[in-house]
Amino acid sequence: MPSTNTPLPETRSGSSVSAQTPASFDRRRDEFPALRTGIHLLSHSLGPLPRAARVRAAAYFDQWERQIHEDAWGRHWWDLPRQVGDRMARVLGGAPGSVQVQPNTSTALAAVMSCFDFAAGRRRRVVTGGLDFPTTAYLWEAQRRAGAEIVVVPSDDGLTLDADRVADTVDDTTALVALSHVSYLSSHRIDPRPIIEAAHRSGAMVLLDVYQSAGVLELAAADWGVDFLVGGTIKWLCGGPACGYLYVRPDRVAGLEPRLTGWFAHARPFDFAPAPIVYDPGIRRFAQGTPPIASLASCLAGLELILEVGLPAIEAESRRRTAMMIDLAMERGWRINTPRDPRRRGGVVMLGFEDAATLVEGLRARGVLADHRPGVGLRLSAHFFNTDDEVREAFAILDGLVGRGARPDPRTGF
Repeated sequence: MPSTNTPLPETRSGSSVSAQTPASFDRRRDEFPALRTGIHLLSHSLGPLPRAARVRAAAYFDQWERQIHEDAWGRHWWDLPRQVGDRMARVLGGAPGSVQVQPNTSTALAAVMSCFDFAAGRRRRVVTGGLDFPTTAYLWEAQRRAGAEIVVVPSDDGLTLDADRVADTVDDTTALVALSHVSYLSSHRIDPRPIIEAAHRSGAMVLLDVYQSAGVLELAAADWGVDFLVGGTIKWLCGGPACGYLYVRPDRVAGLEPRLTGWFAHARPFDFAPAPIVYDPGIRRFAQGTPPIASLASCLAGLELILEVGLPAIEAESRRRTAMMIDLAMERGWRINTPRDPRRRGGVVMLGFEDAATLVEGLRARGVLADHRPGVGLRLSAHFFNTDDEVREAFAILDGLVGRGARPDPRTGF
């Protein structure tokens, strides 16, 4: 294996490709038992189960069973949301105490929405993007009934979003800009900094959905000055469908009072005080009801693995591996619906086949896990635990499936 310090050859997709996965990543493959059974190229949708997650889940049941003799809530569970939140803060590039876990990302987004009164004053505009995940559009569209003016900046090609156009849409009536950092459709990544600067100049706040970037890209919540980040643990964080999370810029917390609330958001929840609520002074004011303890316990293992490996190393490997997949696809003449420029690319590569659903089933039958989305085709992603040989094998299997009649989409990709 070549040294990781050896310069690597440039590829057509703007990154560099080595012959093998770094040894530090290989050592962690045993943490994921499923990797012995097939090729997992689905971390953009559902990461594989870490071995330690099963252990932590079993410990939760043991604690529950021993509650007669041991205070499970006081000793183990009460502090679990903070433990998960602080680890998430490290992944997001934020400070301890800046992340509150949520039941899911939709709830996290709704909690932020509930801080705004769109019917009062002149700041009623919310600027969103045309490449956001559908749940985001559903939630924002519903806010029209609460007085919000929703402005959707479209994607002209269905694959990219013009960040300058987003920034130019912000004015002094804008309350919030809410965008996906990386698109689930095309893996197109925006640079959030100019948008954040433009929004703050106009007195607006910014929310980024980082579901498709947290755990595979280096994020810098504190340095960016972003007001809110939302996402979940199911994808790159190897946490399964455990929970969502909400980052709030620390200096914003005290001035926000979410209407979507619950008893865990109270400053003294075990006083069981009558309404109105007295909000917790810190990030816990964004909690709602009793947290999902079993889910929180199970997602810690994935978070700890990501932090142990390190986001700089993970992003560098993702950049290299997506470049490799793009080059393999270009050699075959397949349409690519993902940016070639690594600065504009997330961790997923989309290949434009009209019958991508058939390809997904064919790959699964041969032990390769991938998925597809309408309009962009086959979606493939490699995380730090994958190997180059797995990627090559998956493309060799694709060669056979495409040879059986899979059709490239006739539209022009990137």
